[in-house]
Amino acid sequence: MRKISAIVSSQLNLDFSTVSEIQLYYRPKIKPSQRPKIDSSQSCYELLLKIWDSGNLEFVEEFKTLLLNRANKVIGVAPVSKGGFSGTVADPKVIFGYALKAAASSLILVHNHPSGNLKPSEADIRLTRKIKEAGKLLDLPVLDHLIITAEGYYSFADEGLL
Repeated sequence: MRKISAIVSSQLNLDFSTVSEIQLYYRPKIKPSQRPKIDSSQSCYELLLKIWDSGNLEFVEEFKTLLLNRANKVIGVAPVSKGGFSGTVADPKVIFGYALKAAASSLILVHNHPSGNLKPSEADIRLTRKIKEAGKLLDLPVLDHLIITAEGYYSFADEGLL
């Protein structure tokens, strides 16, 4: 195998000492027994209201992902993107990058609507389907997608859209 590597290296004029090593690690701050458990869309919404910057809830749109272990306990919350008043970009590569790094077993997608409108847009529905399909390939099920406002929430799972 070394011979092949040396041949490839010499033919392509590559110096492997200049290639960056990639390391993945995750340092949880909370013991597993102390992590909140998500057992419904309501419990998810209540947790999100506690951790969301209330000053931004009705100001700019943000997209986050709750990363869960096999017992549906929250490993962490990943800040995917922050946009303007009418939208934000949620890149699936970023979402799954966080989920894979934290060794999550499942995830819940979340974003707010600063307008207070709880109805999902067509873009929200398309994005949810896209991420759900990608999750199937990675064995990382998307359990729900919540749209939150200061006055309530919309659950894709509760409404049969997941």
